[in-house]
Amino acid sequence: MLLVNSLVLVAQEPIRIPGGISIAFKAGNAVELTKYMNSTVELLLLDKSDFYKKNVAETVLKDFFVNYPAKDFIIRHQGAKNDAQYAIGILKTEKGDFRVYLLLKKVGQELLIHLVRIETENGN
Repeated sequence: MLLVNSLVLVAQEPIRIPGGISIAFKAGNAVELTKYMNSTVELLLLDKSDFYKKNVAETVLKDFFVNYPAKDFIIRHQGAKNDAQYAIGILKTEKGDFRVYLLLKKVGQELLIHLVRIETENGN
């Protein structure tokens, strides 16, 4: 009986965004962040908006983190719908705060980033 109750609790626990993603944002580490990306990812970063191959996305994110050195990253909200997970967080940088939206989808057994949107805290 105890085993059955334990299985039910595990099954009801929501899937969380991988912790390495938060750590990578907190450190401003584009190389680490791309480890969690799909082979193609949509980036919407301030004045840049396009679909990029993983290696190009890494360069775009490196440039962002050079211009906006990260100080902290906090996930404010996360959820799921079907096979997709999303998270909304705040990236604190030396030049101000940014709202970060992430969309992850299951590819095989992995949850991979398909969309990263970074905008100023006031939505511009």
